[in-house]
Amino acid sequence: MPFTYSKDEKLKSKKLIETLFTEGKSVSKYPLRLVYYQVDFENNSNIKISVSVSKKHFKNAVDRNYFKRVLRECYRLNKDLLTSGLEKKYCFMFLYQTKEKLRFEEINQKTIQLFEKFNATIHKDNEKDEN
Repeated sequence: MPFTYSKDEKLKSKKLIETLFTEGKSVSKYPLRLVYYQVDFENNSNIKISVSVSKKHFKNAVDRNYFKRVLRECYRLNKDLLTSGLEKKYCFMFLYQTKEKLRFEEINQKTIQLFEKFNATIHKDNEKDEN
C-alpha cells in the first residue's frame, strides 16, 4: 500500500462530519481520539479521514497547524494498520486532545496503538453482528 494521503481520502463534507459526530463511535488512546462511522460513499477509497486540533488547547494557529501536519503524517505512515481488514467503508475524524506538546515519535507511537485498538473494536463488532 502506498504511503499517500490522496484527495479521495480527505473528508470535507459538512454533512458527513456532522453525522460522524452525532451518530459515530469513537476509540481513544490518550491524547488521541478516533471518531468513526460506517457510511456508503461513492469513491475509490474505503476511507475518508480528517484531522482536528482544538482551538481551546492551542490558541495560536501556528501550533494548531503544526499538530494537524503531525497527525496527517502519522496517519499517512500508519494507514495500512487502519485499513487492513476493513470490508466496509468508513469516515474518520482524527483528534488531538491535550494541551501538552508531544514529540512526533510519541504521537506516532500513540497513533499505532490507537489504530490497533480500532481494529480490535471493529473485529469485535463484526463478530457480534455474525452471531
